[in-house]
Order: sequence, then structure tokens, then C-alpha cells
Amino acid sequence: MSLLVYLDYAGIALFAATGALAASRKQLDLIGFLFFAMVTGTGGGTVRDIVLGRVPVFWVLNPFYIVICCIAGVVVFFTAHLLESRYRLLIWLDAVGLAAYCVLGAAKGLAATGSPTVAIVTGTLTATFGGILRDLLANEPSVLLRPEIYVTAALVGAGVFTSVNSLGAELYVASACGVAAAFAVRGGALWFGWTFPTYKHRPGRHPDDVM
Repeated sequence: MSLLVYLDYAGIALFAATGALAASRKQLDLIGFLFFAMVTGTGGGTVRDIVLGRVPVFWVLNPFYIVICCIAGVVVFFTAHLLESRYRLLIWLDAVGLAAYCVLGAAKGLAATGSPTVAIVTGTLTATFGGILRDLLANEPSVLLRPEIYVTAALVGAGVFTSVNSLGAELYVASACGVAAAFAVRGGALWFGWTFPTYKHRPGRHPDDVM
């Protein structure tokens, strides 16, 4: 198998595990674990394929992706209780999955269109949308609303991969650079609390106050 296939499977498995961990925090049954694992694992890639006009989407063409999600869901169902801090593991697994998937998404966008700009967008979508869906379904605080840098890490990883690839580097070199850059940014944000300056002016009025 090629490097991109390994990245694809790794990203799917890691995101599926974070979805199952979210299900464990809500004390759902096994079917709930499998549902969260599949939605989280395939969400970003599904959006990417739809944006690129690649239908049927990847998991319809290759159902093994669903098998990977189910395996991750079952494993977490039987082992999540052994973890002292499931949310901490969730966000770190999400960081690793983001690093792998932003490169995979950028590579697929670049292969489909040849556009570095599109590659960066598809890399970012692939890496972030599954986690956003997971938090929305689990009614957890969205990763987008956490103060630490998140989407920017995917942008950096996809951008580094695309830039190094455009210089004629081997695929594994460009991929390693992209994964390392994305994980360094997201991991640093989690470890050191890196943030961007936030909007400091008066917040918008509540819709009920406008009526």
C-alpha cells in the first residue's frame, strides 16, 4: 500500500476512536459507539469528496473504511473505562488524526485539481469536519470554540505539505513535513495554550433584543 493509504487508514482509525470516546463520555450503548465512530471517522473525508465532486464517496467505494471505524468503536467500548482522563486522550488523538488527515486531504485535493489553494482547503476540511460533527452530536464544547489553535494547525500542515511537494520533494518527505508541522502547532497549542488574539469589542446583541 502507498503512504497516502496508510495515512488515510490511520486518520480514519484515530478520528473514529475520538468519536467512540465521546460516546463513552455520554454512556451510550455499543450501537451509539459505532455510530459516533463512523460519523467522526468518515465525516471530513465525505465533505472533501463531495466538494471535489468525487461520488460515490470514498467509504462507499471501499467499505473497509467502515470496518476500521467499527473496530475502533468496539475496542473503545471495551477499554474506555480503563482510562483516567478520556477527554484528554480524545483531544490528543484528535491532534494526531488532524495531522495525518490534513496531509491526506491536501494530497487528494492536489491530485484532483492540481491547485495548491484547493489542496489546502480540502486538507483543512478533511482534518477538521469530523471533529466538529463529533462535538455537535455529543453536545460537547466544539473544538472550534476552544481557545487553543485548531483549524490553523490543519492549514499549516496542508500548506507545508503542498509547499514541500511543489518543490519536487518525494511524497514521503512532503507528507512527513506536513504531519510534523500540523502536530507541532496543534500539540503546542494543547501543551502551552497557544492562542490568537480574540475579538475584544462589544459582543453582538442577542437576537431577542433586536426584535
